[in-house]
Amino acid sequence: MLLVVCGLTGFGLLVLYSAAGGAMTWAMPQGIRFVVFLGMAIGMSYFRPTFYKEWTFLAYAGVLVLLMLVEAMGAMGGGAQRWLDLGPIRLQPSELMKPAVVLAVARFYDMLPAREINKWMAVWPALVLIGLPAALVMLQPDLGTAIAVTTGGVTVMFLAGLPLRYFIGAGAATAVAVPLAYNFVLHDYQRNRIMIFLDPEADPLGTGYHITQSKIAIGSGGLTGNGFLQGTQSHFAFLPEPHTDFIFATMAEEWGLLGGLIVIFGFALLLKWGTSVALASRGRFERLTAAGLTMTIFFYVAINLMMVMGLAPVVGIPLPLISYGGSAMMTIMICLGIMMSIDRQNRLDPRRRQPD
Repeated sequence: MLLVVCGLTGFGLLVLYSAAGGAMTWAMPQGIRFVVFLGMAIGMSYFRPTFYKEWTFLAYAGVLVLLMLVEAMGAMGGGAQRWLDLGPIRLQPSELMKPAVVLAVARFYDMLPAREINKWMAVWPALVLIGLPAALVMLQPDLGTAIAVTTGGVTVMFLAGLPLRYFIGAGAATAVAVPLAYNFVLHDYQRNRIMIFLDPEADPLGTGYHITQSKIAIGSGGLTGNGFLQGTQSHFAFLPEPHTDFIFATMAEEWGLLGGLIVIFGFALLLKWGTSVALASRGRFERLTAAGLTMTIFFYVAINLMMVMGLAPVVGIPLPLISYGGSAMMTIMICLGIMMSIDRQNRLDPRRRQPD
């Protein structure tokens, strides 16, 4: 797994180097972050899962406080208030909430007696744990991260064994609420992103510019790409955010379909490893945590790739390990560190894995 992670990140550094026009502007800071956070993840793997279980709710509360501080004194960027300036570090607490909410919901169901799983008591506390941070993230506003936080928590609820009727009811309620949210909750730019996703050619130089230029970059790469440092969409500033949200388009223009398949295959191996860790776990907390964190990584990858290919609205989800950014990198490495801890327990202490 570590070889796959290092390979994906190394490839990402090449793309960042090219996106900067052959300069280390983005690649150098990203490489330093990776080394630091990789060391952090490996260090986290030596703590037993019981350590994370004991500190889960305190960590969740701490990140929730950080989200409240963002609302009170957060720094602005790109028209949104999502960051805390901590001297040399600019932290995005909403990224940290993705693993925090998975851990908190997993811990709740680990504490819940099995006989209570069919009762309302098994639902509303988890909804509160998910809803509070999701609402705070929506206020920033950051629809993509709010959906990611919700997806991770709901995945844990589903895997915990809640009756299917709850999810069918929630799906029906969501279908009713979507039109209301579209008209009364979403900001104008968010509504425009959804409409332009359905027909990007309607405004190719305005709201649809991001998707249109991303498709041009990906399509121009062909099978093998235009060559390293030969991308025109990113080098001539046609492609917005070529080093963050749309880095896959930057890569596909220079490395083509083959480069894209290599990246997707690397993430598939990473997700397969995470799934195997969850399946090998017998403790309820460990199993739900590993599965929820794997889903969190999958959501990052799937939504970013769908976004840059025009299969989903532009929601500002980075491509893990490849997109430039410290908060997203730290979040992914925290997920991997906790899963490595669970994997280490599965391998070194197999006698402990008793059925629930």
